[in-house]
Amino acid sequence: MHVFLELILRNEPNLPCASENTKKLVNLVKKIASTNATVLINGASGTGKEVISNLIHSFSNRQEKPFVALNCAAIPEQMLESILFGHEKGAFTGAVNSNQGLLRAADSGTILLDEISEMPLNLQSKLLRVIQEKRVMPIGSSSEVEVDVRIIATTNRNMFDEVKSGNFREDLFYRLNVFPINNLNLSERIEDVIPIVAHMLCREIMENGEVYLVNEDVLTSLMQHNWPGNVRELDNIIQRAKILCSKNVITVADLIFDNDGDEAQPNTAEILAAKFKANAASEVLS
Repeated sequence: MHVFLELILRNEPNLPCASENTKKLVNLVKKIASTNATVLINGASGTGKEVISNLIHSFSNRQEKPFVALNCAAIPEQMLESILFGHEKGAFTGAVNSNQGLLRAADSGTILLDEISEMPLNLQSKLLRVIQEKRVMPIGSSSEVEVDVRIIATTNRNMFDEVKSGNFREDLFYRLNVFPINNLNLSERIEDVIPIVAHMLCREIMENGEVYLVNEDVLTSLMQHNWPGNVRELDNIIQRAKILCSKNVITVADLIFDNDGDEAQPNTAEILAAKFKANAASEVLS
C-alpha cells in the first residue's frame, strides 16, 4: 500500500494493477502518450475508461495543458453542438453571450469524448472536420478557428456494428480508431482487485485522514466475486464497507455486493440500520 500512497503524495499518474494484462496496458499507454494519435477506448461500463484517458494525458507532453471531459450521452442534442463547438453571441435564442466551446477550451491539451457512439450524426461530420483540418466552426460564426487538441474517445458499444447499422460515420470511426484500446472487465484481471483496494484506501488517507484496515478474508471474498459492475462496483462496496465497519476495520460482514441478477437485490437500508445498531451496541459494551 505504501507504493500507492507515495505515488498519490507525489501526485504521479498511476494505474493500480498486478495482472500481466494491465501491466502491458500501462506500458502501451506510455507509448501512445508520446504521440498525438487519436485513441478509441472500448470497454464495459465501470471498467475505468476515463482513468485510462487521464493516464494518457498525464504521460503526454500535453500534461500541463487542459484535460477536458464531455459525456456525449448526458447532453441533449440541441445543447451538445454549442457545448462542444461553441457559439457566437446571438447565434440562437438565449445566446446572450458567446461561448468558446470545450474543443477550444482544451486547446493545446486533451479532450475526452465519453460515449462517443451517442453523438448525433450531424455533429459527427463537424467533429470529423476538426480532426482533419484542426479547425472549429462555432455556431453563428462565418469563420473557423484553429485548434490544437488531442482527442480521446470512449464507448461501451461494438463500433463496427454501429457503423454497419448507420448509427456512426465510417470515416469518423477510422479517424478515431488510430489507436484502439480494449479495456478488460475486472473479472478478466482479477489480480488487480487487491492493488485497486489498496489505492482506494490510500486515497482515503490523503483526502480525509482516515486509515482503514482490511482483514485477509475480505480480500479473499473480493477476489472470488465476478464483478458485473467492474471497478465502479468495487468502489461502491468499499465505500459501503467504510460506513458499516467498526473502529475502521473492514470485515467480510461489512461487504454488501451489488445484485448480479442471480438473487434478489438486498435491502441496503435495512442492512445499514442493522449494522449501525450492532456497531453501537458493540461500542457501548467495549
